[in-house]
Amino acid sequence: MKISVLGCGRWGSFIAWYLSGRGFPVALYGRENSPRFALLKSAGKNEYVTLGENVALTSSLEEAAAADVLVVSVKSAGLRELLSSLRPFGLAEKTLVLCMKGVEENTGKRLSEIAVEEGADRNKVAVWVGPGHIQAFAAGLPNCMLIDAYDHALTKKLADAWRSDLIRFYYGDDIVGSEIGAAAKNVFGIAAGMLDGMGLSSLKGALMSRGTREVSRLIAAMGGNGFSAYGLCHLGDYEATVFSPFSHNRMFGELFVKGEKYDKLAEGYYTVKAIMHLKEQYNVDLPVCEAVYSVLYSGVSAEDAISKIFKRTLKAEF
Repeated sequence: MKISVLGCGRWGSFIAWYLSGRGFPVALYGRENSPRFALLKSAGKNEYVTLGENVALTSSLEEAAAADVLVVSVKSAGLRELLSSLRPFGLAEKTLVLCMKGVEENTGKRLSEIAVEEGADRNKVAVWVGPGHIQAFAAGLPNCMLIDAYDHALTKKLADAWRSDLIRFYYGDDIVGSEIGAAAKNVFGIAAGMLDGMGLSSLKGALMSRGTREVSRLIAAMGGNGFSAYGLCHLGDYEATVFSPFSHNRMFGELFVKGEKYDKLAEGYYTVKAIMHLKEQYNVDLPVCEAVYSVLYSGVSAEDAISKIFKRTLKAEF
């Protein structure tokens, strides 16, 4: 299995490090003008991992696309453009593994749907989601993650080949639920950060129970299995998203309510806008997501939005 990882940020570099450590030849693609790529090229490492000798760095998309398996780890908003650029290099013949979490902002489409629209073979598209932070993995702390695909044979093939003592991969059987659950958890990471910023961390338990319930409703409305929200793609990822100091989304939410800027990517900021499209399309009640959206995009105070959520009656919520 010859693998190329597209995207040399923290997750892309970690994935290249991890898969090369499993014995696979790996190429890591980054743009030539990327400071992250320049650091890896000059030092062979970044703040998270040191790349092994069997990781080849390349800024040629054509060269990267020569692999059998393309593992994509870029900002979700850039996925469509990247896949369009891969079409001339036989995208339809490649196994495509999406290692990012999001929903297209203006359409509400899942990332695997975008991949198929851009020319990927539906039966060769998989997603890699679930809990874990690079800092913990690099320190040798194990976790469980999830592989899901339209074709269960592909799910099993990838999970069996890539699992290790560091990452135990589980088989997914609901790609709709896996993608929506994984994307939505970033929104709840922002909500958790807002609670931290307001000194209301004690409400995180209530946030988690209500959040999982509303995401399960959305998944079911979209044709997936609502119980997926209670698995690794969503509830199982809350420790890493809702509590961890390494969570970009949690930190973004905390600093937002404090009026401070955050200069790292928080995918939940874009995802919540897309989820509002899904809320209208599927007529699903999503009170926490709506509250986060109102704070980020409509100027509602976090205090008012949070108060409104937790004053809802049990009957209204469930």
